[in-house]
Amino acid sequence: MGSPLRVLVCHNRYQLRGGEDSVCESEVALLREHGHDVQMFERSNTELNEGSKLAAAMETIWSRDSGRAFRAALAEFRPQVVHVHNTFAKISPVIYWEAARAGVPIVQTLHNFRLLCPQAMFLREGKVCEDCLGKVPWRGAVRACYRGSVAQSTVLASMVTVHRAAGTWSNKVTRYIALNEFCRRKFIEGGLPADRIVLKPNFVDFDAPPAGSREGFLFVGRLSTEKGIETLVEAAKKIGSALIRVAGTGPEAHLLEGVPGVQALGGLDGDAVRRQMSASAALILPSIWYENFPRTLVEAMACGLPIIASSIGALAELVEEGVSGLLFEPGNAADLAAKLIWAQDNPEAMAAMGLRARAIYEDKFTARRNYAQLIEIYEDAIDQAMKDGLQ
Repeated sequence: MGSPLRVLVCHNRYQLRGGEDSVCESEVALLREHGHDVQMFERSNTELNEGSKLAAAMETIWSRDSGRAFRAALAEFRPQVVHVHNTFAKISPVIYWEAARAGVPIVQTLHNFRLLCPQAMFLREGKVCEDCLGKVPWRGAVRACYRGSVAQSTVLASMVTVHRAAGTWSNKVTRYIALNEFCRRKFIEGGLPADRIVLKPNFVDFDAPPAGSREGFLFVGRLSTEKGIETLVEAAKKIGSALIRVAGTGPEAHLLEGVPGVQALGGLDGDAVRRQMSASAALILPSIWYENFPRTLVEAMACGLPIIASSIGALAELVEEGVSGLLFEPGNAADLAAKLIWAQDNPEAMAAMGLRARAIYEDKFTARRNYAQLIEIYEDAIDQAMKDGLQ
């Protein structure tokens, strides 16, 4: 590794805390642990409640306030590289242009599909929808794909379209980070420059709780449509006898009520989740959308927990059938039930998959491995900026 870098990390927090916040915080901590000078440029969507809807719409496309503040941060901190996690909605894409003017390379982590789909998940009415992929996303606007609002969806579609036409996505970002190969291919299909997209997964860094006897299955995540809660509940009803612990809160929490074998744990902190992982026989990931890289998956692997996941998008790439877990058809409760029954009947095979999942974690998803990848990306971006005459 070279000398310590000055890194300006940009992140727009959502109103509800999510996985992107955890990833951003983990990477900042990792960089600081290795002696790098890291400064944060942050805004929060809680600020959306403070002004008019028209002002919020305009800021989503181009925020003058964020532009001024970011310009000042660049001048004061003089970073060698800017790493962006999220700009929606208060920061806005204005920072890409400010960084380019200052000659500072930008690295952008692609946590979701916001640059290709106004709703960010390629999901409509409970099914995968790619109608806006690689096209002007007017369908996402007229169908009110974002929060059921035509107005809000139109703002997002406009943001994507305006900056696509202006060359923001193709010219102002030096390197994109895709979290897996499936997502990389999807972003290329959507029009991002292939030669600027590199791969780096998420990571976790903790001492796994000691594993004792393992019993039952575990779901961890938001209780919402895209996470496949309905599929999970229907599978549980078909089995009746399986113990399924559910850690999380959300709008579909009511679906768990009175379901045989389902134990609702509510929201748990990280330590409590890991204790559950070390006491369970498998993690269930029944998502019906293109998950980019759920941290829950790598946390499970770190705890030696095999995964039973829907074979959709990156999950089919991240979970190897019969090696680190089992796969089932997305949305197919009968198929999930069959896999759960097989797992119950074959505890030794599941335990062996858990050991292999831990080995995969140690090979690919540790902090040490991730740090090396991240620094390599930064140095590559800095070298590219010098070749392009930015620095």
